[in-house]
Amino acid sequence: MPTPSPAGELRLSTDGAVATLVIDHPAKRNAMTADMWRALPALLDRLAADRAVRAVVLTGAGETFCAGADISSLREQGGSTQGLAVAAEEALAAFPKPTLAAVRGHCVGGGCQLAAACDLRFAADGATFGITPAKLGIVYAPGSTQRLVRLVGPATAKYLLFSGELIDSARALRTGLVDEVLAEAELDKRVAEFTAVLAARSQLTQAAAKEYAAGPAAADRIAHWEAQARDAGEAAEGVAAFLERREPRFTWSV
Repeated sequence: MPTPSPAGELRLSTDGAVATLVIDHPAKRNAMTADMWRALPALLDRLAADRAVRAVVLTGAGETFCAGADISSLREQGGSTQGLAVAAEEALAAFPKPTLAAVRGHCVGGGCQLAAACDLRFAADGATFGITPAKLGIVYAPGSTQRLVRLVGPATAKYLLFSGELIDSARALRTGLVDEVLAEAELDKRVAEFTAVLAARSQLTQAAAKEYAAGPAAADRIAHWEAQARDAGEAAEGVAAFLERREPRFTWSV
């Protein structure tokens, strides 16, 4: 097992078609330093270019997902860490393949910002969530605010942003902040099972759906995906597999 960096790091591993990014800064409950924020977009670019990778899991080392931004790093950077956090969040949201946050323990501040930028969030029972700029006098970025509103609705978004209070996994599930809550011992197994399902599905379908779900599609993007669907052969393979009672072998890649 690799020795964690005392300064914090993002660790990357792959298992078949699924890549896992681990937020690893145990001395600060996996708080993100400026260097960690900077590293995330480059790692995502690398995974986007890897045709073998079909899904990505984001998680935290040990019993905590991420306690937010490293406040000492924030002070050293004169407050500019917020811009780095937003850039990392937007890179994660724009990643063209399915992403899933696997959450244990605290998922707070910038950690919740990263989890919200993933496509899906699975949490262990007992996880806690909070968005805390009001405790620091920080104006939350408009894109981050709007993403939160799309997930949980305006009332819950205001509750979280106005108060900075933490909510438990049951409330996070009820409000739509997370998609599934599992017993602690079952989380890793469920994440592995579900990402295997994602990796077996049509990446063409997923990529188009992800883009369309982000907002209204321009005519040229609709034409782009129609052309991809016409030329890729994914639908023919899916129909053939159904009729032959076998698993489809989808080959289109981002």
